Amino acid sequence: MIVNPTELRAAFSLAAIYMSRMLGLFMVMPVLAILASQYHDYTPLYIGLAIGGYGLTQAILQIPFGMLSDKIGRKPVIIAGLIVFAIGSLLAAQADSMVWLVVGRVLQGAGAIAGAVMALAADVTRENQRTKVMAIIGISIGLSFYLALLIGPALANSGGLSGIFYLTAGLALIGVLLVVFAVPNAVNIAPMGDILPQTTQLKQMLLHPQLAILNVSVCILHLLITVLFIQLPVLLDAQGLGLANQWQVYLPVLSVSLVGLLVLIRMGEHWVKSTLLLSVILLMCAFCGLWWSHHNDAFSLFWLIAIGVIFFTGFNYLEAHLPSMVSSIAPAGAKGSAMGIYASSQFFGAFLGGTLTGLLVSSFSDAVLYTVVIGVCIAWLILLSRLPRQTRFKRVTLSVNIAQWSVAELSDTLRQLDGVVDITIVETEQAAYLKVDTTHFDLAQAQQAVQ
Repeated sequence: MIVNPTELRAAFSLAAIYMSRMLGLFMVMPVLAILASQYHDYTPLYIGLAIGGYGLTQAILQIPFGMLSDKIGRKPVIIAGLIVFAIGSLLAAQADSMVWLVVGRVLQGAGAIAGAVMALAADVTRENQRTKVMAIIGISIGLSFYLALLIGPALANSGGLSGIFYLTAGLALIGVLLVVFAVPNAVNIAPMGDILPQTTQLKQMLLHPQLAILNVSVCILHLLITVLFIQLPVLLDAQGLGLANQWQVYLPVLSVSLVGLLVLIRMGEHWVKSTLLLSVILLMCAFCGLWWSHHNDAFSLFWLIAIGVIFFTGFNYLEAHLPSMVSSIAPAGAKGSAMGIYASSQFFGAFLGGTLTGLLVSSFSDAVLYTVVIGVCIAWLILLSRLPRQTRFKRVTLSVNIAQWSVAELSDTLRQLDGVVDITIVETEQAAYLKVDTTHFDLAQAQQAVQ
């Protein structure tokens, strides 16, 4: 079966909404550390909070907003989130101090609509086409990050920080129009256990040992990239490469690192855990390079490009692979809860990265910051080494008539099928969620068993 016109319309309109919002968050990252020096209350701590501050409110509100969309509807939550994001952008655009800039960024983060967007995508797509639609939205998120690195410096050079924030507000309002006029209304209600967080599952997901390691991992990953984007633009500027020309560094860095990503993906097909550890080692090596250069006064443009390639090769692999691991490890029917906690950990990492950088640079020095980050990477390697070997599973959702079965009878019937690893039955949704080993599982046999 192929994606139908309604599903295509939903995929690209929701991807455009997500992309416009993430562009607004990401475009300031490579420029803020330089342009914020114009404010009279400029300090390294305020810089860190301005770059990572959005992560705090994103982390706090991501799960509640997703749950709220389950109660009052997807579109009202998405529209409200985009409006809050636009208000935060306008506040940041008109800020005359770092304090108000930080407040604007924190308010931007309060528009936490990721869960609601993904749930709406699930609502309007058939189950057998949902992966394709989610993939289109996922690609848009990655693309927005790379576009932001390339166009952010150029826009800031012509319009300054306020220009970026005004553009961001405009993109958010365009997103509202897309929600109202372009995104189709829900025509197929998907079972929500694998899409949105469920209150009853959150504690279980927080205490799940493997998922906890992955949540800490993505938190550290986004801590590191926030640190890098506070430091790198300033270092490039010190090499005589102004904002208008910094895209000339980011473009080759991203291009070469994507080649490195392909190499790591091929390695990961055979040695998953080793490739994860290698990616973390690459991140650590990048900060070792910054530490060594600081102590030997050896910064050069070529050296910074090399550090960027090393960092983004490891970052790209982890950013792409960690979510798929969470999806695979999460118990049947609980992927929404697992991914909600994962997303909150991701944004909290950005907040920690900004705060840590500001505190250490203002109180000590760049060298101390790099030393602490290297120590964090070593601790991360030790933590990841405890991650068990992963077996890949597939998720299957079966529609069942609960009136014909007791839950115990249905569980026993499904448990006897070959390849079934995990079962969750949700009576209110008339659905059985399975996690299965595809080498032994027969979908037709399972569907026949529950008829």
